[in-house]
Amino acid sequence: MNRYPFWKNALIGLVVAFGFLYAIPNLFGETPAVLVSSGKATVKVTPAIQKQAEDALQTAGVTPASTQVDPNGFRFRFNSTEDQFKGLTAVAASLNPNKDDASFVVAYGLLSATPTALTNIFARPMYLGLDLRGGVHFLMQVDMKAAVNKRIDTLVTDTKTSLRDKKIRVSTTRVGNNIEVRAADEATRTAARNVMADVVPDLATELTKDGDEFKIIGKLKPEALIAAQESVLKQNISTINKRVNELGVAEPVVQQQGLDRVVVQLPGIQNPDVAKKVLGRTATLELRMVCDSPEEMVQIRDGVVPVGCERFTNRDGGPIALKREVVFTGDNLTSASAGFDSQTQEPTVNLSLDAKGSRIFRDVTRENVNRRMAIILIEKGKGEVITAPVIRAEIPNGQVQISGAMTADESAETALLLRAGALAAPMEIIEERTIGPSLGAENIKKGINSTIYGFIAIAIFMCSYYALFGVFSTVALAINVLLLVAILSLIQATLTLPGFAAIALTLGMAIDANVLINERIREELRAGKPPNVAIAEGYDRAWATIFDSNVTTLIAGLALLVFGSGAIKGFAVVHCLGILTSMVSAVFVSRGLVNLWYGNKKRLDSVAIGTVWKPE
Repeated sequence: MNRYPFWKNALIGLVVAFGFLYAIPNLFGETPAVLVSSGKATVKVTPAIQKQAEDALQTAGVTPASTQVDPNGFRFRFNSTEDQFKGLTAVAASLNPNKDDASFVVAYGLLSATPTALTNIFARPMYLGLDLRGGVHFLMQVDMKAAVNKRIDTLVTDTKTSLRDKKIRVSTTRVGNNIEVRAADEATRTAARNVMADVVPDLATELTKDGDEFKIIGKLKPEALIAAQESVLKQNISTINKRVNELGVAEPVVQQQGLDRVVVQLPGIQNPDVAKKVLGRTATLELRMVCDSPEEMVQIRDGVVPVGCERFTNRDGGPIALKREVVFTGDNLTSASAGFDSQTQEPTVNLSLDAKGSRIFRDVTRENVNRRMAIILIEKGKGEVITAPVIRAEIPNGQVQISGAMTADESAETALLLRAGALAAPMEIIEERTIGPSLGAENIKKGINSTIYGFIAIAIFMCSYYALFGVFSTVALAINVLLLVAILSLIQATLTLPGFAAIALTLGMAIDANVLINERIREELRAGKPPNVAIAEGYDRAWATIFDSNVTTLIAGLALLVFGSGAIKGFAVVHCLGILTSMVSAVFVSRGLVNLWYGNKKRLDSVAIGTVWKPE
């Protein structure tokens, strides 16, 4: 009756082993490290750069404990914070010899000390939030006025270009946040309004008359204004996410707050200045003609920059001279994607331009067939040519295809640089907080102590009130915490102080299930049933109550998970997982322990479950 088959006992053993294996990485802690990544979109972190950094460490007499390479750069792990400081100073001086140069980001960081044997089976510690690990917190505000102005300017340009292409003679100007189109007669005004309805549907048009002039007043529709603001905010969040990834931060938080603010939390980063430099990076895109006339080429070979030209550096580090006149900027670029030429099957970069860019590009390509046009990415006032293709024919429709000596990876990288060069609107840091690692360690200590003290108090009560069954319940409770920590570690969840609160709450809810089971067994014993029968029926009849109570609590937890954000969502994740693990440990694990102790006895006259009061 009270025996589990072998496979159930084996399954419980495997579950406990799983919990131990995936929870133990959290005990190894973290070691100081120096993180190196690219500080500019056009700079790559190559093995040669890593070798240069390693030589700098060797010259400084600092030996890293290990080196870790990742897609964004590499990391040096050190045995002490003193070596970490010396290492950062040496690497920063080597990679960025000029203080004004920020080609590489060199920052302090923390890396997990989990042995490689565990990480190879994906046994890693949980990520720690800002309140536990320390780091920097920024609250950034988007300049929505600038974003709206930019959107209106684009609509003005698109309106002018479209009406000019349709050969409709009107005067188009911006007045405040409105667009005014003046026509000499009503027929011209009607034709202009029809074109505007097709080309700029985001404008609500109103017809008026000013003396002998027929006017169209275009106002940005409210829904279009909201959509533009949301688009700007989403694009800025996407760009910030890409920049934060360059810092090598584990589980950064970049999320919207309100209608025009973004919260950025970088756990483990102790250099707010470095973080601000990365977040504040601005990049612009320009297209210019290459100075490649015979006379200019002779001057360039002689080391002289021709008149009207400017010297730049291409991606290979070689010099190239470009016309000072900018053909157009990245403001005219709507999208960029990697692809392949339909005829030659060689990698290409496909660009889409807005109306203004399409018109300019059509005129420039018509006049400069078989000449080279350079695409330049400018960061912090310094430009670098990322490609300089030859114009093969006039391009009239704003769909540009760049091809040449590039691989598929290079075309994808070029497309990414063109897409994510700059923020959609300016952002300003309006709040900044730095949480030191000592404060984070203190919060961890308090969180762990509160959980341990709560566990000890529960264990004392259960063992004194329910005797041996209290011991079984306590062991099951410990396994519940082990499983919860293991699952959180396996899914790489981020633990915060609210997460610790959820773990403490899980302890109380899990032991509540054991209290129900123990009391139900006592009731069966009071009814005069044999101990074996009382144990079996106690577990079976308590299961329905435990299931109902946990399901209703799980529903509340799922509501917090779906509708909450930030710390509330973190609490909900731990809370929901804790409910599921408590149902497993409180029922199946505790019963497995009871079965192992009592199930093999041929005759069972009594059980150690505390005092059983029988009614008189």
